[in-house]
Amino acid sequence: MARCFSCTASRDWCYRYSFSNAGLKSTTTDLGDGTIMHCWVPKTHKESKPTLVLIHGIGANAMWQWNEFVSPLTYRFNVYVPDLVFFGDSYTTRPERSESFQAKCVMGLMEAHGVRTMNVVGISYGGFVAYSLASQFPEKLEKLVLCCAGVCLEEKDMDEGMFKVKTVDEAVSILLPQTPEKMKQLLQLTFVKPVKVLPTCFLNDFIDVMCTEHRQQRKELIQALHKDRKLSDLPKITQPTLIIWGEQDQVFPIELAHRLKRHIGEKAQLVVIKNAGHAINVEKPKELYKNLKSFLIDPYTPSKQENGNGRKVD
Repeated sequence: MARCFSCTASRDWCYRYSFSNAGLKSTTTDLGDGTIMHCWVPKTHKESKPTLVLIHGIGANAMWQWNEFVSPLTYRFNVYVPDLVFFGDSYTTRPERSESFQAKCVMGLMEAHGVRTMNVVGISYGGFVAYSLASQFPEKLEKLVLCCAGVCLEEKDMDEGMFKVKTVDEAVSILLPQTPEKMKQLLQLTFVKPVKVLPTCFLNDFIDVMCTEHRQQRKELIQALHKDRKLSDLPKITQPTLIIWGEQDQVFPIELAHRLKRHIGEKAQLVVIKNAGHAINVEKPKELYKNLKSFLIDPYTPSKQENGNGRKVD
């Protein structure tokens, strides 16, 4: 017998209301190559405002990951929040699974909306896509923010024991949970202080609504991130870049943050948020917003030190 009520679907509806209330509307764009992209876009794009693109990570759709941020950010920016391919209402019939392909889809979407230049924030998997955007379209991106995005990882890192998981298949089983037990493992992996008591019915509901559709394709996206990855193959980018990391990130350990800063060089600054894991957008939304505002809106001062729960690392 079908369920008559879903907490997850209800919350999804609340997020839709929140996005609409922040001045955004839901759109779908046919890129003409078998790819359909869903995106939340401004109801009215104002030329006087800069554009900001928020790119989500693996997990639920974009609304669940950026809901805390759209309202304050829409005062300063034309905010665009796309669902990447195989998330939300975005999909493709094409075989590509790389972050490079995802980046081309995002750029095709933005061009379809008439956006010429933009600032981009990417979290986790979204950071891989954001980095690829900066690399492929340097003239289009003004500033870049990478949150807990292990773009500097190498295939050998897993064999050398850098990660909590031992294989890509194990990572897939946790990042794309299909049982309440795996969902609990995901929460343990991504939060410093995960909720200890969650009803099994709630976990099953979330899995049914958010984790079953396009699972095979999402698995292929994760596999494509890891396979044959070498730091020497990662392009250098030239945009001013803010790297934000949870000090206790267990998905992408903080060593990858320092590696990324070294790779980008003087154009990058690193902020480490204390008492935070991988899901900094959920655990520390105020600290994350503060750093986004400081980098994207306030005048940039290289000597400025972070206070409170965040610290700047030179």
